[in-house]
Amino acid sequence: MKNLVAGFSKQLKDAIEIGKKAKLTHSPKPIHQVLICGLGGSGIGGNTVSELVAMEANTSINVSKGYFIPAYVNENTLVIISSYSGNTEETLQCMEQAIKKKAKIVCITSGGKVKEIATAQKFDFIIVPGGMPPRSCMGYSMTQLLFVLQFNGIIGNTTILQLVAAIKLIDTEEENIRKEATEVGAKLFGKMPVIYATTYFEGVAIRFRQQLNENSKVLCWHQIIPEMNHNELVGWREKNENLSVIFFRDKQEYDRNNTRIEINKGVISKYTSQITEIWSKGNSMIEKAIYLIHLGDWISIDLAERRGVDASEINVINELKSELSKL
Repeated sequence: MKNLVAGFSKQLKDAIEIGKKAKLTHSPKPIHQVLICGLGGSGIGGNTVSELVAMEANTSINVSKGYFIPAYVNENTLVIISSYSGNTEETLQCMEQAIKKKAKIVCITSGGKVKEIATAQKFDFIIVPGGMPPRSCMGYSMTQLLFVLQFNGIIGNTTILQLVAAIKLIDTEEENIRKEATEVGAKLFGKMPVIYATTYFEGVAIRFRQQLNENSKVLCWHQIIPEMNHNELVGWREKNENLSVIFFRDKQEYDRNNTRIEINKGVISKYTSQITEIWSKGNSMIEKAIYLIHLGDWISIDLAERRGVDASEINVINELKSELSKL
């Protein structure tokens, strides 16, 4: 897993070349909405992309992380099926429903049943390299989502250029990223992480939480500002130094949100001294997100090493899938 995190930059470069060569076709019907179907490592790209392009996209982009698709899906919906293995049962069921709804379907996968169905039905599909843990392939899925959205006219042509700039940024900052990851990992060791971010960085927060779960083998939670100011903030009532709070920050954040964060820090500091701020770098939202995602991945690796656990091992998930396969 450590080598896969180290190869994130190269993966993004490879993903761009795959996206450029993708053979996609335009929908015969106008696209009125987009639905991305995927879970876990295949679904987090959907969360992140939908947020990052929200201010640019000319239609709504939603994410489905279950067995069912919304009732609004029809022939004017672009449904993107994202399953790294191609065998995710929830995503396959969503795909079946989208077919019945006559939606425009595009698949992103390394193979499996998704590829089989896409080939048989003559759907557009993009094949990414297989054989890796899905969570280590976010660069592939996220990049292909951007290409699919761009091809279908949902977003403009600047996003790929921003992605190229993001690659350059993390290459330049790699040494600093690893240093900061080591510092933050030390602060999280033996603690329960509590992750806070603002609205358009929720995908980053979810990704970090999932990486701490799977790589570091720890429980944690995340909440979003300003929403948490209307509920969770009231829950900070008891002193607990076992909680280690992470705030994802951005210098270009909306002023009211930055003010909220400062007030939140004042409240939370009464109950734990373990508060860390992680600041984004980059000029665009995509650059900032890629930077924070890469930094978060390295933190999860550092914490896994401190805890003496195998970052790649996911036995309990495999056991769950095995039990489900018996039904």
